[in-house]
Amino acid sequence: MSATATDLLSPEDVFIDVAAPDKRRLLEVLSRRAAARLGLNEDNVVREVLNREALGSTGVGKGVALPHARLAELKRPFAMLARLRNSMEFEAIDGEPVDLVVLLLMPHDQAAGHVSVLASIARKLRSEDGRSRLRKAGAVTDLYEAFRRD
Repeated sequence: MSATATDLLSPEDVFIDVAAPDKRRLLEVLSRRAAARLGLNEDNVVREVLNREALGSTGVGKGVALPHARLAELKRPFAMLARLRNSMEFEAIDGEPVDLVVLLLMPHDQAAGHVSVLASIARKLRSEDGRSRLRKAGAVTDLYEAFRRD
């Protein structure tokens, strides 16, 4: 059974008004939050996420980024949703700044599942209406429900 984006996200892993001065610091902040939630070594998670980003930007366009990494010590897939306080340069494929970020961490041995979950997240964020609902959500619970809805 493969997990979908909705299966991986809990309300505790949804954040509004995340602030960081640049892409690197944002990825560090999100990676450290994820590591703390999962009981993993923060430096390892940060390193893997930044290493993946160094291969090419995970800014997929329309203000959305899907940073991701596979981790040997991870037992189950994990997702985190962040809406940024201010959009930022992310070297996205369309050149537009990013304000919606879904961090995905997958166990190292689930390569096929990794691609499937990334595709599931991308489908959720493809719709203009869906992205608009995420951007207008007033509270974390609203953002979580807007993500689950699409």
